[in-house]
This record gives sequence, C-alpha cells and structure tokens, in this order.
Amino acid sequence: MDTVKTGMTGTLEWEVTDRLCTTRAEYKVFSTPSMTLFVEMAAGQLVEPHLKPGQGQVGLSVSVRHLAPTPVGKRVRAEVELADIDRRRLRFKVKVFDEIEQVGEAEHERFVIDVEKYTERLKRKLGG
Repeated sequence: MDTVKTGMTGTLEWEVTDRLCTTRAEYKVFSTPSMTLFVEMAAGQLVEPHLKPGQGQVGLSVSVRHLAPTPVGKRVRAEVELADIDRRRLRFKVKVFDEIEQVGEAEHERFVIDVEKYTERLKRKLGG
C-alpha cells in the first residue's frame, strides 16, 4: 500500500445491460443500486494493484447522487479520484457519466484489510 497516493485517478466503463436496470414507465434505465456497485468497483480497481500480498479491501460507506437516467444499451463511465488517506481508510470522489452527460456523483470510503484476519473472523461466524 506504500504506492497508494492522494490524487490518484482512474476510470471504469460499463455497458448498461438489462441486469443493471430498473424500469421507469416503458424504459429500462441504469438503477441506483447498480450505480452504487459501479462506484465501488471503480474505486476498488484503482487501489487493487497497489496492495501488498495478503492485503485486500472492503467498502465502508457509499453516498450516491443519481442525477439523470441512462437507458439500457448505453455506456457509463466512472471517473474516480482518491481524495484522502487516513492510515488504511481511503476516501474517493467519483463522477459518473453516460455518453451525453454527468449522471451521478458519489463519495465512497474503503478500508484496506489483512485478508487472513478477515477470513478468520468470517470462519468464526460460520462456526468453523
């Protein structure tokens, strides 16, 4: 995680498929839950190459504003910036665009974890 720096940026693009949509009137449009997933995926993708072996990351919070509809079949693009680092807590700002306009914005926090400790905790919850 030594190479993770404030100001890092990246992008992620998706095609809006049926499974990412909800229905409004007779139209299928990119859903807010899908936008939330998109934001998390974009932030995670930015940091993943910088993690040390044995490290992973989990989402802590997402605050999304869905500003405009995007019809099924169009493309969306997330522009993500690592805005702040507080030890292992990472805060991102994300803007989401379709082919026409900005359709969303978000703030997202992620936490860098020790995968072994995480899985041990999960095993205890599962009774193993």
